[in-house]
Amino acid sequence: MKTRVVIIGAGPAGLTAGYLLSKEEVEVVVLEADPIYVGGISRTVTYKGFQFDIGGHRFFSKFKAGGDLLLRLGVFRSTLCILSWMKARLFPVRNPRNFEEWVSNQFGKRLFNTFFKSYTEKVWGMSCKEISADWAAQRIKGLSLGSAIKNALIPQRYNGDRTNVIKTLINSFRYPRRGPGMMWEACAEKMKALSGKLEMGCRVTRCSYDETSGNWTIAYKDRQGELQTIEAEHIISSAPMRELVCGLSPNVSERTRHAAESLKYRDFLTVMLILKDRHMFDDNWIYIHDPSVKVGRVQNFRSWSPEMVPEPDKVCYGLEYFCFEHDGLWDSSDTELIELAKHELVRIGLAKEGDFIDGCVVRQKKAYPVYDDEYARHVATIRQELDTRYPNLHLVGRNGMHKYNNQDHAMMTALLCVENILADTKLYDLWQVNSDAEYHEAGPAAAEETTGPGLRLVPTRVVAAPELAPEG
Repeated sequence: MKTRVVIIGAGPAGLTAGYLLSKEEVEVVVLEADPIYVGGISRTVTYKGFQFDIGGHRFFSKFKAGGDLLLRLGVFRSTLCILSWMKARLFPVRNPRNFEEWVSNQFGKRLFNTFFKSYTEKVWGMSCKEISADWAAQRIKGLSLGSAIKNALIPQRYNGDRTNVIKTLINSFRYPRRGPGMMWEACAEKMKALSGKLEMGCRVTRCSYDETSGNWTIAYKDRQGELQTIEAEHIISSAPMRELVCGLSPNVSERTRHAAESLKYRDFLTVMLILKDRHMFDDNWIYIHDPSVKVGRVQNFRSWSPEMVPEPDKVCYGLEYFCFEHDGLWDSSDTELIELAKHELVRIGLAKEGDFIDGCVVRQKKAYPVYDDEYARHVATIRQELDTRYPNLHLVGRNGMHKYNNQDHAMMTALLCVENILADTKLYDLWQVNSDAEYHEAGPAAAEETTGPGLRLVPTRVVAAPELAPEG
């Protein structure tokens, strides 16, 4: 009998795995909870012909820093910032444990308080002292005030080798002309053309493992609310780790269940506003540090791509609010949220009364896995039991692995997961894929093969699907 793989979630990781397995004539069924859109948090939503992202999803970061940032601060404040940074370099916090300590080491206390503290606490809803340094090290990898100033004076030259590039300082990136969702819609269609199945509006409720046969029975509710089941030899899950673990049968140990229930997530909503275009700003996005407003970031989707906005005299802004599910902001009505967004956009000087034409709201549950002090220990506990008791269960992607990573990382974990399934053995440890979507082998064998800290591998079967590889 042919192998059947059930994939939970039609985001970047799930669809990458589904497409590659379908190419190898493996029977694939992808179960997606959303009734309309594929792409997960990387989907592109359409409202009356206007298109917008749930956040901006690019294949290279863009960050105006260094000289430009210091000039905008003025000579006196810039001097104080540089002196603060020099103090941090001379007297750093040894072994920084939290976000505040890590960023202050890299940028100095003054710049931390000016540009990092307020926005970060809006995003996570917690003090910077409660956020693990792991998150800062991952998201601001290789960047400090010194490297930012150096890049401003002598910009990086990209020669095709991304190995030593600081992604945060890249001054260009790739972006699909009608949003990242078009990539995942195309991927889904290619998968279906290869006989892969995609079931929309299906929410998985239980995954039951038969220890004798090694097979799975997956229970889910279809779009009509009817309970269905399907059997498979393998499960690839990009569902939130907490939900997956609590829905396994036989039940996990009490210790592992406690670890799963202790994982935290930050939720997210976007208020999309259509306005008259007064050319208020041309940036792709602006971070809002002002603590007097709740909005954390504003996207300008015409700047991402003109094709996102169908009317030349209009502009489409996405105001991003970070919250917890069922708090006051999350439970506000769409009308209340649109009015809040209008008021705040005027308050911060990006619109005028009378500019507003229309708007809508999109809520995104579990957008960000939280990196608190205990998250790494909880994830390690879960991994250990899943590896031991459920060998044909594969975790991929951001929420599947409780890793705050981007599309390219999610895709790489899926690519290597497919390699493991096709080989019927664990060729790759998916947890060794780093935030730059590079695979780093660990252990004595790797040490013999490389003089660096890790071995970068490009699996041969991955090369067979270049049309899915991101540009950055």
